[in-house]
Amino acid sequence: MDSNTFTLNTQTTMPAIGFGTWLVTPDSAATKAATEALQIGYRHIDTAKIYTNEKGVGAAIAAAGIPRADLFVTTKLWNQDQGYESGLAAIDESLANLGLDYVDLYLIHWPQTDTRADAWKAMQEIHASGKAKAVGVSNYTIRHLEELLASSELVPAVNQVEFHPYIYEQQKELLAYCKEKGIVVEAYSPLARHSRDVDERIAKIAEQHGKTASQVILRWCLQHGTAPLPRSTNPEHIKENFEIFDFQLSDADMETLNSFSDGERITTDPETLA
Repeated sequence: MDSNTFTLNTQTTMPAIGFGTWLVTPDSAATKAATEALQIGYRHIDTAKIYTNEKGVGAAIAAAGIPRADLFVTTKLWNQDQGYESGLAAIDESLANLGLDYVDLYLIHWPQTDTRADAWKAMQEIHASGKAKAVGVSNYTIRHLEELLASSELVPAVNQVEFHPYIYEQQKELLAYCKEKGIVVEAYSPLARHSRDVDERIAKIAEQHGKTASQVILRWCLQHGTAPLPRSTNPEHIKENFEIFDFQLSDADMETLNSFSDGERITTDPETLA
């Protein structure tokens, strides 16, 4: 993965690294962090209704003075809003919070039981209306994607899932499936385990490349064809996480990182959902 963008199946261009805002609250904190990210050079900002920081992210976007066409903004349909009418209402609420006429990507946040089929019908209408330039899903397994594709001609543009070296073995089949279907995978919580468990093998690879361990993990995500969404409120870390396009991990480096899998996730395993 050498490009700094992905072309989605809608022909929309998405920056290959996004700034995540999960747990960045209150709105003032989200505004500060997103402003920092935009000043550094991020043009891809990821939020969600359940994060309760859409207004804060929107304030940062409004103050940045960056042409709207140069930004890529994602938000998500929360579980309680899944359904047809409720889904159509939810996008309007999110757009109002963000102060935007459209988002670049709107995702079903989780494959919630019973309501996800109606939610996807709403997503298709939202896409057709132009309120979302692309629509997709989050936390969908192969089983959930197959169910969706069996009743829809519109293929999700993105599947945003937890992805880091510690669950590579658990996610590699999903990566291959999404690639086959033309679905771009976004990697959330790419650094979550690393922030808790510093591994000497990653540190050694980082030293060889003159990079940090976090940069190595994010580069690993890129070279697996995924778009990482690192989150930080530390200006140094926000900048560091963005600087991952000027080096390449070797096949041996990739194999080392691939070998870390122990199956421990940060969030719920969506395979447990009906």
